[in-house]
Amino acid sequence: MSLYPARALERAMKIQEVILRAASGKILWMQAAEILGISPRSMQRWKRRYEEHGYDGLFDRRQQRPSPKRVPMATVEKVLRLYREQYFDFNVKHFAEKLAEEHAIELSYTWIKTALQTAGLVARQRKRGRHRKQRPRRPLPGMMLHVDGSRHGWLGPGRGQQDLIVIFDDAHSEAYYAQLVPEESTLTVMTGLKTVVQQQGVFCSLYVDRGSHFVTTPVAGGLVDREPKTQIGRALEQLGIELIAAYSPQARGRCERLFGTWQGRLVAELRSRQITTLEAANRFLASRWLGIHNRKFKVATLQSGTAFVPYRGTELDKIFSIQHERVVGNDNPVRFENLTLQIESQSFRYSLARCRVLVCRHLDGTLSVYYGQHRLGRYDATGALLAGKTAKGGHSSGAAKTA
Repeated sequence: MSLYPARALERAMKIQEVILRAASGKILWMQAAEILGISPRSMQRWKRRYEEHGYDGLFDRRQQRPSPKRVPMATVEKVLRLYREQYFDFNVKHFAEKLAEEHAIELSYTWIKTALQTAGLVARQRKRGRHRKQRPRRPLPGMMLHVDGSRHGWLGPGRGQQDLIVIFDDAHSEAYYAQLVPEESTLTVMTGLKTVVQQQGVFCSLYVDRGSHFVTTPVAGGLVDREPKTQIGRALEQLGIELIAAYSPQARGRCERLFGTWQGRLVAELRSRQITTLEAANRFLASRWLGIHNRKFKVATLQSGTAFVPYRGTELDKIFSIQHERVVGNDNPVRFENLTLQIESQSFRYSLARCRVLVCRHLDGTLSVYYGQHRLGRYDATGALLAGKTAKGGHSSGAAKTA
């Protein structure tokens, strides 16, 4: 290619770009001829030469044999048409996989990327920032998990933005949990953490951003204050899980890259399956998407084995709840969030008036009142006592333990 003068190179690149734009349907062939300043008949000759000889045919008109590496024009047009009409919101890597899986078109990632960029269907990326060194992965699953929420228009244009809560393992990038919610909060994150502990076991540490539901940061951008603990911090401490707060987006690069990949793929997958509701999207996430992600992006661990420890206790429901202390009134009521939780008589104590108790709002919206290890009652969201949910005289009943 270097044998050609710079002016010939520029003209050949311009002709190729115009031909690919016309092949993609972004402009008409008549318009392509006008852009190049040639007649429609000459445009047909250029198109034919490109079909027969590929890019090099735009330079040397005397070449008689087509390049063995050329891609037929019919294939070029099909690839560009598929992207424009069906896969317009897929990233290049995802689109290349779909071409091979769904349409039996085996082309290199570089060729597809160049063709889409030249045709104006994909924007050219900015130059990357300064060089950084990647933090080594933890050697065993369960040594460190990442949790984060990404706000994005996951359900497509016109349907607002939602938060996607994801929990995945640092050791091999396996995703254990993914859920779309209207907004990331203490309760939505707790739901994910409880699910992972139930399914995988207790892990060693959790890597998070400095969101207010994870840690307290008195000064914006400053150091984390470990006291007082947030509800999530308290729950993790009770399970012996270390909470690690990141101090920059770069420190959480592995998580940022995962969300970048999912924003490029998941939105397109939901759109192609006509999934437009949170409920349907969450069913797809649990039944299909986690498996798809883990097959494509899970990597080998540095060591064999696992750091997960099965949870043998019976208090996950209590640990993963919103807890507040209250003082019992003279007639044994507990005031909590404009509700009155009436405590029934207990066999282990005549009265609980003026005693300090713990009120727990569970993930399902119900409430429990504890005095030490005694559960004094369980209530619905309106404050009504639930039948059979009170333990009298001693520790919580078996039904209460499994709640």
